[in-house]
This record gives sequence, structure tokens and C-alpha cells, in this order.
Amino acid sequence: MNDLDIRDKPKIHSIIESKSKEIGFTMPSDLYIGTLLKTLITSKPKSNLLELGTGIGLSLSWMIEGMDAESKLISIDNDPELVKIANNNFGKDKRVEIICTDGVEWIKKYKGRKFDLVFADAWPGKYSEIEEALELISIGGIYIIDDMIYQPNWPNGHQENVEKLIEYLEEREDFNLTKMNWSTGIIIAVKKY
Repeated sequence: MNDLDIRDKPKIHSIIESKSKEIGFTMPSDLYIGTLLKTLITSKPKSNLLELGTGIGLSLSWMIEGMDAESKLISIDNDPELVKIANNNFGKDKRVEIICTDGVEWIKKYKGRKFDLVFADAWPGKYSEIEEALELISIGGIYIIDDMIYQPNWPNGHQENVEKLIEYLEEREDFNLTKMNWSTGIIIAVKKY
């Protein structure tokens, strides 16, 4: 098996990668997390999905590929330029809502239906407001994060943030989790109750 042989990239993926290079966006999600998100979302028909950290939309492209016609996805980012790019690529999809706002405030104010999968790829919902973000997940719902293995672009002291987050998640009794030393380091947690 060769996990580098990924044959089902979203059609728009190469366009987003080119745009990422053009604007100098240095934090795109990798192919592995993308294909994993697509697979996990496919297991959740008629789902309510949340992405915290739209970025330029690479992971969003994979998430959309995994969705069925009745699923809904909200993606949050606080960078208006990146949200504009994502909306240009995905804004016509009625299943998708891309919101430019502060993730901290959005998490605190959200009162809608719980989520079947949350991909937290931003500070809010991962390193801050983690408890509130986990409360937004339905029983059987998935919380997934990446970048748990050292990355060269991390600021000084960030390793300690990662270690504290992992310890916090391991101590939660309402989630079962799996740590994967794969891709950029992934944790998948599923809500038990």
C-alpha cells in the first residue's frame, strides 16, 4: 500500500493550491487530512458539519467532496481575504456557509443544531474555547484536529500548547480518542455521551 497514491483529489484542489502559492499562504492543510476528512464525512449522511479555520479552502474542498446532498457545512475564518477566495470557489454550493468572523465569538454565540463532525484547524476550538467547541458536538460526533506533530513554522513555546491540549483531550471521559502519528499528527475523538 502506498498512501502517497491519492487519486481522488477534488477537481478544484489544484486551483486552490496555485492560489495558495500566488498569495503566499503558508498554512494549507495537507492531502492526508483532506482524504481522511472526506472519508469520515462520507460516513455521516445528512450531517451538520463545522470547520474552524477555513484558510484558503483546501480542507474545505475535501469536506465538500464527502458530503451528501442533505448535509450542511459551516466554515469559519477571521481573514476577509481568505474568506473571499473560499466564497469564490464554494459560495454557490447551497450546502455550505462560509462566515468571516471571530471564531471565539462565533463559538460562544452559536445556538443551532449540534455538529456531527468538527474539524478544528484554528486557535478557537482547538487551543481556546475547547470546552465550548466540544459541547457543540452530538453524541457519536467526531472532533478532529491536525498539526499535533512538531511543525517547522511553529512559534517558540507552541509545543507546550500542543502537549497541554493532548493531555486535556486524554482526560475527557466523554470522548474516545485515537492519536495518529501520521500526516501532521492527527487526533480523532468521538463523543460518547
